[in-house]
Amino acid sequence: MTNKSQVLIIDGMALLFRGFFATSFTGNFMINSKGIPRNGLFGFLNYFCNAIETFQPTHVICCWDMGSKTFRNDMYKGYKSNRDAPPEELIPQFDLAKDIVSAFQVPNVGVVGYEADDCIGTLAKQLQADHEVTVVTGDQDMLQLVDEQINIAIMRKGQGNYEVFDIDNFYEKRGLTPRQIIELKGLMGDSSDNYPGIKGVGEKTALKLLQQYQTIDNMLEDRASLTKGMQNKLVQYAEDLAISRKLAEIFTEVPLTFSIEDALWNADHCMVHSFLLDELEFKNPERWLSKLQKSKVSE
Repeated sequence: MTNKSQVLIIDGMALLFRGFFATSFTGNFMINSKGIPRNGLFGFLNYFCNAIETFQPTHVICCWDMGSKTFRNDMYKGYKSNRDAPPEELIPQFDLAKDIVSAFQVPNVGVVGYEADDCIGTLAKQLQADHEVTVVTGDQDMLQLVDEQINIAIMRKGQGNYEVFDIDNFYEKRGLTPRQIIELKGLMGDSSDNYPGIKGVGEKTALKLLQQYQTIDNMLEDRASLTKGMQNKLVQYAEDLAISRKLAEIFTEVPLTFSIEDALWNADHCMVHSFLLDELEFKNPERWLSKLQKSKVSE
């Protein structure tokens, strides 16, 4: 264990969406007396508290998207255009999830025009020199951020099940460097984010190309060594490849003001208990608070 402070950055969007869809398929939205659905909040609390119990941070930050439009929509009109609007039962839970985070005295970070990923990347890069940073997310795109003192904990099926990627195990696990994740997505595209890559190039081909050429730039410089079919694809889909690389890269220079002192993990359990019981009408706040007793920072 290092003596450096342990900063936990939580992908709030990932936790809330996962919590919502884990129960919404049954039609159980956990509506309280005020008519507010709480199923996503229930799941969010489970994941949030489990992450703190698991990683024992000294500091905690939670990042959020701030609306559906970002600078990537200006770069590429079709970006994420295939996604449906959030279910109506989820919409009121966005602000309430941020209120839960505030009740824990954890800062909510989000900047209009940027994705939560970009805020996470910016904070991780700002903090890595002086802190050990762990990002909890379900988003594989985040793997490009793995670096010295930046670990990515991918949530797997089942609560408390994480696969942690760090600078030492990354190549063994993925057969690539973290930066090559951007190149991989540039070649393949991303159907969930709705950008194209090179038509007909899947993960297997993209991995093979990157292991041979390391980067797309190297591949383009040495295109004469490629098959005629691939050479033709590079000409035909040159614009798609260029824009896909840009869309795949997490932007790590978001203009945000942040003080690490504000993120010190020292939750006031009475404040949290009151909010969960009185505002959200969760009948047994102790189910979450009991997990956090040993996580409270002692001065």
